[in-house]
Amino acid sequence: MSPETLLDAAHPLTPRMLPVLATRRETEDTFTVALDPGDRLAFAPGQFMMLYAFGTGEAAISIAGDPAEPGRLVHTVRALGPTTQAICAVQPGEVVGVRGPFGRPWPVADAEGGDVVIVAGGIGLAPLRPALLWILSRRERYARVTLLYGGRSPEQLLYGDELAAWRERDDLDVTVTVDVARADWRGRVGVVPALVAAARFDPACTVAMVCGPEIMMRATASALMDRGVHAERIHLSLERNMQCAFGRCGHCQLGPTLICRDGPVFPYAQIAPWMRVWEL
Repeated sequence: MSPETLLDAAHPLTPRMLPVLATRRETEDTFTVALDPGDRLAFAPGQFMMLYAFGTGEAAISIAGDPAEPGRLVHTVRALGPTTQAICAVQPGEVVGVRGPFGRPWPVADAEGGDVVIVAGGIGLAPLRPALLWILSRRERYARVTLLYGGRSPEQLLYGDELAAWRERDDLDVTVTVDVARADWRGRVGVVPALVAAARFDPACTVAMVCGPEIMMRATASALMDRGVHAERIHLSLERNMQCAFGRCGHCQLGPTLICRDGPVFPYAQIAPWMRVWEL
């Protein structure tokens, strides 16, 4: 199904109103919202939707659901401003407007046959979740698969039950760290880029997928390149200031690229020169 299938026939900027199936609190300020698209909505891991809250506005949010469940549109949203606060406050039976899906996805097909390293910081696990679920459902097509995940604290980690299940799998290497923790935390403490040095993968055949705060992504890309992974095989997801999803408004411009039109997933080799420019 093409993105146009979901758009209003009269105008592509008109959102389609979808009913809320369920909501779940992930952390103090982050919620997962499941919508009913009314039909099968195909999307690629890494694509995003424009979510519209009536009376407040739109926000670009990466799809966090399972690509194998096209009848359930899932997003994990942090309540930061009026629009995302309104989306996080919805209840089953209410509606949320959507446009999309949009954007360049994660290179899950190109990664087949080699190792995959997925590195997530905070809510950055949400855009990476569809890629991981895609890979796990086709596990025989990939070599070693590694998930490195970090949060500010144990209370800020997403998808607690699912994360615990992933850690029990024999075919997935999972390492979790937090920046700060109470005395009862038995896991690692430290920043997530520091996990790259000890991770097991073959740099020559590794594809890395990274999402999180920009400073974390730059540090992770540097750590991966220090291990020998080529910058063309390191992919980052950016969600900077996307407002129209068509490359018309220019709010998400980063150097010569428009994040919504050309991304949000980019090879690090393409985007690195512009990420290094302060306050660009």
